[in-house]
Amino acid sequence: MKSLITLATALLMSLPTMAAEPLQRVEPPNWWVGMRDTSLQLMLHGAGIADAKPTLAPYPGVRLKGSHRATSANYLFVDLDISADAKPGELLLTLDRGAPLHYPLLARTPGSAGRQGFGPKDAIYLVVPDRFAQGGSGHQADMKEGPDRTSPGSRHGGDLAGMRRHLDYIAGLGFTQVWPTPLVENNGAHYSYHGYAATDFYKIDPRFGTNDDFRAFVTEARAKGVGVIQDVVLNHIGSGHWWMADLPAPDWVNQWPEGYTETHHARMTLQDPYAASSDRLRFTDGWFTRGMPDLNQRRPELATYLTQMTLWWIESAGLSGLRTDTYSYSDREFLTHWSARVMQEYPHLNIVGEEWSPHPAVVAYWQRGKRNHDGYVSHAPSLMDFPLQGNLLAALTEDDGPHTGLTKLYEGLAHDFVYPDPANLVLFDGNHDTPRLFSLLKHDVDLTKIALAYLATTRRIPQLFYGSELLMQSPTERDDGRVRADMPGGWAGDTAASSTTAR
Repeated sequence: MKSLITLATALLMSLPTMAAEPLQRVEPPNWWVGMRDTSLQLMLHGAGIADAKPTLAPYPGVRLKGSHRATSANYLFVDLDISADAKPGELLLTLDRGAPLHYPLLARTPGSAGRQGFGPKDAIYLVVPDRFAQGGSGHQADMKEGPDRTSPGSRHGGDLAGMRRHLDYIAGLGFTQVWPTPLVENNGAHYSYHGYAATDFYKIDPRFGTNDDFRAFVTEARAKGVGVIQDVVLNHIGSGHWWMADLPAPDWVNQWPEGYTETHHARMTLQDPYAASSDRLRFTDGWFTRGMPDLNQRRPELATYLTQMTLWWIESAGLSGLRTDTYSYSDREFLTHWSARVMQEYPHLNIVGEEWSPHPAVVAYWQRGKRNHDGYVSHAPSLMDFPLQGNLLAALTEDDGPHTGLTKLYEGLAHDFVYPDPANLVLFDGNHDTPRLFSLLKHDVDLTKIALAYLATTRRIPQLFYGSELLMQSPTERDDGRVRADMPGGWAGDTAASSTTAR
């Protein structure tokens, strides 16, 4: 018997040991006690963890509801309930393989749930961070694309430090909100500066700075009376996103792996009672470009992930609102639940969706409070007012007639009857996707003044694109790199511009 025990011991000792490998990712990286919705789903990513069995060490007010895998062997989804009685601290989650997880539960900032979002009392200043100002963040390691200011389509090196140094300038112009285009990591090999092709949803791009740098920017802006609106992309990611090397499930991305089909941008198919279902599907499920895979928000874990990611940034950074890119391209039912959850946690926050349509009825469809013909319910309080922006340009560039020029502006504003809350729409002179106002008005300073005066005084939330106050110019056809030109004076050695020198 003794010899058998010795033999068994020797055999066991000769087997390779299972090292406790750390998880590669845990998202969200932390959470808070006191959220109105007590549910939390963790996405764990690590080698071979899909069938691991998690155990939660006793923690008052926190319960492990269960866990499940998707398709990949390297993801595990863990569901927790964090009751109102839970206190801040650290959860200990043990898996039957791999290292234990110490998960932070934080206290919410006092008054966080009741924060006041932007609204008709505010004025918004839109900046493209890479093109606004450089302060020298120096965080360039492991990034595929470096700066090249000679190329309109390349990164130019603007960063959070530069934006932070110009907060007095923004506040001094009278703006009470700043909207930067997306700041999260976009680690593409080229044309990555714009921010709309995320490769990591929970990380500020290191060329802009760190997550802490972003929080410091928000804090300082708030101290100067300026709120920060974060640009959120729910519809798509960048082809270099870390998911693409190991999708949690084949249907995580639409049309994967069946092949590439691009969206035809036919947004009206969603409201058209005669539209073919194939056209509706192509609009929502087609990819934006080959470099922007389309996300399938009908996948429950992905819908939860995107919702929690949104809440995480609001709570973590102290945001005053969201701008949601390509709003209607996402799944409609997902948008209902997403917007409802955000407004449940932050009842006074504001969300402005991008619905790039010239038709007021289409834009109104997505605003909170609209009684739609098909019963669709939205909880997003605001939309970008593309119809009225187009009418304003027509009024200043067309001859007047029964259906042209100033008549368009009159009829555009008269369409306020289709909106449940027209004053909460965002009216803009231009943005990162449209030619510069001054150029569209053929370099007419007086017409530009009229346009900006209308923007500032009509029944809307005004938004100005950076540099409009300096009469920045661009081609009148779409040319993104030149529309998003560097802000004069934002780089060392540049000649600072002013509204007088710009003339």
